[in-house]
Amino acid sequence: MAAADPARPRRAASRADEGREKRPPARRRSASSGSKKTVSAATAMSSAAGQLAELLGRPPEAVSSLKPTESGWEAQVEVLELERIPDTTSVLASYRVELDKEGALISFERTRRYNRGMIDRPT
Repeated sequence: MAAADPARPRRAASRADEGREKRPPARRRSASSGSKKTVSAATAMSSAAGQLAELLGRPPEAVSSLKPTESGWEAQVEVLELERIPDTTSVLASYRVELDKEGALISFERTRRYNRGMIDRPT
């Protein structure tokens, strides 16, 4: 960048320029600062499983359901709680996991425990 020529006179500020100088510069709002971005279903699914595994210290077996809510996402995550032999007698648990719109875990709750070999029957 070239330095200003000291011999060259500065131009006088016009009224339009004066108004601009008094106001602070306008700030641009970035896309991320204005509104929080909602994560995709696939991201919410892996986020629910990953964050629950981190809290429980057990890897998830599956995400059995995922649905959007007003506050973000709700998922049902299946976790192996007690491994037994034969495998069909192992104990699994189903956890309801709530995520905010950005995919951060808000809450989780164990909703049921069951044996792997147990099948759901209509009531």
